Amino acid sequence: MHAVGVNTWVWTSPLDDAALAELAPSVAKQGFDVLELPVENLGDWDPGAAAALLADLGLAASVVLVMPPGRELVRADTATVASTQDYLRRCLDVAARVGSPALCGPAYASVGRTWRMTATERAACVRELRDNLAPVLEHARQAGVVLGVEPLNRYETSLLNTVGQTLEALDGLPSCGVALDVYHQNIEETDIPAAIRSAGGRIAHVQVCANDRGTPGRDHLDWPALLAALRDAGYGGPLCIESFTAHNNSIATAASIWRPLAESQDALAADGLAFLREVMAHS
Repeated sequence: MHAVGVNTWVWTSPLDDAALAELAPSVAKQGFDVLELPVENLGDWDPGAAAALLADLGLAASVVLVMPPGRELVRADTATVASTQDYLRRCLDVAARVGSPALCGPAYASVGRTWRMTATERAACVRELRDNLAPVLEHARQAGVVLGVEPLNRYETSLLNTVGQTLEALDGLPSCGVALDVYHQNIEETDIPAAIRSAGGRIAHVQVCANDRGTPGRDHLDWPALLAALRDAGYGGPLCIESFTAHNNSIATAASIWRPLAESQDALAADGLAFLREVMAHS
């Protein structure tokens, strides 16, 4: 049985200390095991206070990085790359402080940035990414945190869309792995279970939701097959529900949330948790 988590984006953005103090007890009361914490901007919330709060509530933490415009590791000027590397290193420190074994997200380019590439240009981008990740991964090693690089769908990036592309880009690099998100996989992978199995031993974290980013289970996904593939791939970490509120203009626009995805955000979380526990019990 995987632990089940939920991202605070289900309810709010950006996360701050006040929102965390309100959400964490509610998430624990619903029965979640893990609370997923986005670092939209360093300093939005205090890692020490968060660690103490979650420990008191019996919740584990997972941490995700955020790549808005201006955070880039490829096809960018030196200053932008350096500031992005610094952001990632400091996020790794946040993850270590709250006890998250991984820091996950699209650690290569800002979400929504797309451009056409020849095969030669793509190979050059991958080499650039590997070079610019190197000092970040050394910091990850020192912090004892794995950097989980997340492939995104074609509308949100043109660099890493599939598990295969991500594995190839990360081949041989230490202290990193692949972060899987079934929303993106549903768009990009022709065989999701096969893609999961191909990442055996390299899966750093898994985020789940319905194919429309709503409640897990209210969709066309083959959840028993997904769980079997994760088991075959040797992944025993949490399944974290990542969805977004339609009530925050900036995050709703960024995530293309144009309609409510559930009766309420609380219902999305609670029903998703119940479904995941049920399907795991029978898988």
